[in-house]
Amino acid sequence: MWPTHEEAWELLNEYTKNPNLVKHALAVEAAMRSYAQYFDEDEEKWGIVGLIHDFEYDRYPDLGPEGHPFKGKQILTEKGYPEELIRAVQAHAPHITGVTPETNMEKAIYAVDELTGLIIAVALVRPTKSILDVKVSSVMKKWKDKSFARGVNREDIEEGAEMLGVPLKEHVGIVLNSMKGIADDLGLS
Repeated sequence: MWPTHEEAWELLNEYTKNPNLVKHALAVEAAMRSYAQYFDEDEEKWGIVGLIHDFEYDRYPDLGPEGHPFKGKQILTEKGYPEELIRAVQAHAPHITGVTPETNMEKAIYAVDELTGLIIAVALVRPTKSILDVKVSSVMKKWKDKSFARGVNREDIEEGAEMLGVPLKEHVGIVLNSMKGIADDLGLS
């Protein structure tokens, strides 16, 4: 059975103490909810996938069999969560897990994960430090500067948007607007 939002929130907070990782989870949740609306899918399920996609990363940051995201799969499996949820969480890191995104939910988590980080970075370099002042054009300008937020894998974002059949600028707009909707929760209002 799918966890409730409350159960997912408790799981995230049990394993994640870093406030920036919690904010990342909230940003990805918001983006996933927007994409659920876009595809007329279950917003609650998609949001939960976004909220818990990295839930164990703070405790198990090593990428690989003993760490993220394999430890997350193990924990979710032990909790009896459905394969659809576990597979979607694994699909956010196909280069590590080998789980190729197939459903729109899996493609969306892959497409939005890295992008939320880039958008936050763009907001933080603005004089106001407010995401409410960020425009798609601001993100696209920084996109071209490969030295800016160099840890963000732009190829994954582009590939994810292409998988979803959404042009890159529209994809950036969907994710940016979803994050603006929770600007206070992100500390970026």
